[in-house]
Amino acid sequence: MQWVVIIAVLVVLALFVIGIYNGLIGKRNRVDEALAQIEVQLKRRHDLIPNLVEAVKGYMGFEQKVLTEVTQARANAVAAGAQGVAAQAQAENMLTSTLRSLFSVVENYPELKANQNVLNLQEQLTTTENQISFSRQNYNATVLDYNNGIQTFPNVLLAGMFGFLKRDFFDAEPEAAEVPKVDLSLS
Repeated sequence: MQWVVIIAVLVVLALFVIGIYNGLIGKRNRVDEALAQIEVQLKRRHDLIPNLVEAVKGYMGFEQKVLTEVTQARANAVAAGAQGVAAQAQAENMLTSTLRSLFSVVENYPELKANQNVLNLQEQLTTTENQISFSRQNYNATVLDYNNGIQTFPNVLLAGMFGFLKRDFFDAEPEAAEVPKVDLSLS
C-alpha cells in the first residue's frame, strides 16, 4: 500500500511539472508569434520606404541629406532585426525619426503634396505605422504574460531549469510612439 501512495504522489507531481512546462511553452510560443507579427509589419514598412524615397527624389534634389538619412536608417533597421528586440526597437525608433524629418521637408514642396504616388505611399506608410503600433502593443502584452509566467511561484522553480528566459519588451521612444503625420493637402 505504501508503494501505491508513493507512485500516486510521483504521478501527481509529474503531471504538475508537465502542466507548468506546457503552459510556459504556450506562453513562449505566443511571444514568438507576436514578434513575428511585428516583423511582418516592419518588413512592409522597409519595403515601402525605397518607393517613397524614389518618388520624392526628383522633387527634392537639394535635400539629399534627408533622403540619405532615411535610406541609412532603413538599412540600419533591417540589419538590427538579427541583433535582438532591444536593438531592433532602437533602430526602428531612429527610422521613425528620420521619416518624420522627410515628411516635414515634403511639406515644403507643393508639387509633392499633389503627387498621387506620394499621397498613396504616405497613406500606406501611415497605415503600416498604425499596424506596427498595434503589433507592438500585442507583443508587449504577450511578453508581460510570459515574464509573469516564468517569474511567479511555482513556475519560477522550473522555468530556469528548463531554459525559459525573460524576454525584452519592444519599446518605443515617446516621440516615436506617434505615427508620422504629414499634411499633403493643397492649401
